[in-house]
Amino acid sequence: MAASAPTPHAPGFPAEGRCGYYVAKKKRFCRMVAAAGRRFCGEHAGAAEEENARKRILCPLDPKHTVYEDQLAKHLKKCNSREKPKPDFFIQDINAGLKDETEIPEQLVPISSLPEEQLEILIKKLKKASEGLNSTLKDQIMSHPALHDALNDPNNGDSATKHLKQQASILGNIEKLKLLGPRRCFVEFGAGKGKLSHWVDIALKDAEEVHFILVEKVPTRFKVDGKHRKKNSVFQRLQIDIQHLCLNRIPVLSRERLPVVGIGKHLCGAATDLALRCLVETYGASREEGSEEPSAKRIKNEKADRDVDAAAEAGGERNVAEAWTPVAGIVVALCCHHRCDWRHYVGKDYFRAQGLGAREFHYFQRMSSWATCGMRTAAVEASGVPRTRGDESEDGEEHDGGGHRGPEDRAGTLPGSLPVEEKERLGRLCKLLIDQGRLQYLQRRGFRAALQRYTDPGVSLENVLLTALPARAPSADTTA
Repeated sequence: MAASAPTPHAPGFPAEGRCGYYVAKKKRFCRMVAAAGRRFCGEHAGAAEEENARKRILCPLDPKHTVYEDQLAKHLKKCNSREKPKPDFFIQDINAGLKDETEIPEQLVPISSLPEEQLEILIKKLKKASEGLNSTLKDQIMSHPALHDALNDPNNGDSATKHLKQQASILGNIEKLKLLGPRRCFVEFGAGKGKLSHWVDIALKDAEEVHFILVEKVPTRFKVDGKHRKKNSVFQRLQIDIQHLCLNRIPVLSRERLPVVGIGKHLCGAATDLALRCLVETYGASREEGSEEPSAKRIKNEKADRDVDAAAEAGGERNVAEAWTPVAGIVVALCCHHRCDWRHYVGKDYFRAQGLGAREFHYFQRMSSWATCGMRTAAVEASGVPRTRGDESEDGEEHDGGGHRGPEDRAGTLPGSLPVEEKERLGRLCKLLIDQGRLQYLQRRGFRAALQRYTDPGVSLENVLLTALPARAPSADTTA
């Protein structure tokens, strides 16, 4: 309903039936309706005639709202922006990795400002470190019957179809690795709306004792996990940064002997490393050692682990019940390598073995964006789908990394002249090198890890899936 014109009234007096508080900033009286028999509206009910109103000040916790100055102490105790008590499963920086001050690179210039000679040296180091790595990943583009109806829904838009294809392939890979089943807990990192867990739950049908823990650090609208009310599956959402998450302290995992399956769709940059450390070290290692509380600095005898794995392989098949491991498997779609962080990165030992350090890592993770910066338009054209504003980040529904570009990503800003095709190839090598460090990290901790393409580039340019199974688990055709 359109607002009516203000009722004419004598200058210096409020309109009839309106609040008598004079708004000095707007040079007029408040236009809110005053209750019958009252001089001021509810907002200014405590105002004194001489002063018009008590003084309101900005809330020190959130300047987006104000509070009466004489009620500040009371307000601070109930303000929604106050710091809330930390949950039991919050341990500061438990998954962050050790911070080595000696390795923190000094102020580094952008790639676009690097002298040409230094850029050439970096590229030579990249090529040498990536020698012998298999840059041709195996195609594991799959689907799953659980998404058949959704994929064939004629009402789907282009963006929805892309997401469904990715979810179907991830679910198909989870099933191929024999990770779908009863009595287990699926932990979805970077859950967003929780759609991946939603489809896993549908695929499991009536499987018993299935728990879902959805980890997301920011509040999320239109969540789908609230729709699940089945007796056999339980959904729990945790609003916490993976960096501080201690799975051991989540009641269902501390109480039940449930194997954990870590899953994620487009786990951006450093979040992948935080999730791997959360699963493999903070949770997996401490559960195997029988300790209730993980240590921030734990030392593992890697040689002993390799001896155990070798003995397991020599012993042939083992009883699955005896081979129970806290982490049953990991299936994570990777993305946004330009958002990786040296402190959190789990593959530091691999980089050091190649003669590389924090400085090289910084530039390689920035250069990794070259892998997609020139392909985005080509991929859209190849798919035959007209580009729309929503396609700027094809994964924007569940992460915000797809549309991020630094100055070094734009054509024409690099020293010298690198062809677009060469930039893309170097970008892919950077991604591969960073991921190789993650593979070695998992392998040294008793996992068979692999990288594969799980969807077509026309669906998503970030189309690499990281999978891992315990080395002593029954084989599921996982090769590194």
